Amino acid sequence: MDPILKRHSLSPLFAPNPMHLWESKYVFNPAVVYDGELFHMLYRAQGADMVSRMGYAVSTDGIKWNRMENPVFEPKENNEMYGVEDPRLTHIDGKYYMTYTAYSPENISIALASTQNFITWKRHGIVIPESPNKDAAIFPEKINGKYVMFHRLEPDMWLAYSDDLIKWNNYTKIASPRKNSWDNVKIGVGGTPIKTEYGWLVLYHGVGEGPRLIYRLGFMLLDLNDPTKILKRSETPCLEPKETWEKFGGVPSVVFSDAIVEYKDQYYVYYGGADNYIALATITKKEIKNWIEN
Repeated sequence: MDPILKRHSLSPLFAPNPMHLWESKYVFNPAVVYDGELFHMLYRAQGADMVSRMGYAVSTDGIKWNRMENPVFEPKENNEMYGVEDPRLTHIDGKYYMTYTAYSPENISIALASTQNFITWKRHGIVIPESPNKDAAIFPEKINGKYVMFHRLEPDMWLAYSDDLIKWNNYTKIASPRKNSWDNVKIGVGGTPIKTEYGWLVLYHGVGEGPRLIYRLGFMLLDLNDPTKILKRSETPCLEPKETWEKFGGVPSVVFSDAIVEYKDQYYVYYGGADNYIALATITKKEIKNWIEN
């Protein structure tokens, strides 16, 4: 039986703040990491100008969050004129690397920035220039001597490889939409892959046909030494829009995640509901193990 995520009873965790112009309309698609003491969240937000910026929030338990008043990352370059979108975070060698989408009239491309404190950032620019491209996430360790990153050349999920995190090449398609399935239009990675004894656990979103396109979530398991090999893939979604705040909003019928976090005996999945709210769903490690073994 495929795994099912359970919505936390306090979801959605938070909503737009009408007192802050930059996040007065929408908050969604958060990236989250846990450093052993604190949860750190970068979330995408839009205000009246509809330009995407990123806010920062911190939590001791991953459920109740303190948000900063001002954005911590916002458009700075011409190739980000329309916004910085959909962050994913990976901890490598004492730094947090953030992949994000740089959006302008000329490009929708994968960019990279790094930080040690989530407040000050070093920009590394566009690292995968092909456009349109979205949904990038870096694996937390090298595989066979190379850094590996997911990206999405529509409608498929691809990997890219690098020696230095800046120059990426050897694009390899690993997964595609499936006919007559819940993910039959396009697919893209969710949060940073998690290493398990069975393989790389990967959360992904699948878009399906309907009166409107519907965004759902599922899991993949990839081989530890060759992540182009898919060992298992959800036949049914682990989360789909059911709550009113997931069905109606800035973009209706959407659950979209940029973050899966290992915490104690569970995985915490943070997601955006209808591009309006930030929410949490969970699943136990035991449930994932049962899915893998069966």
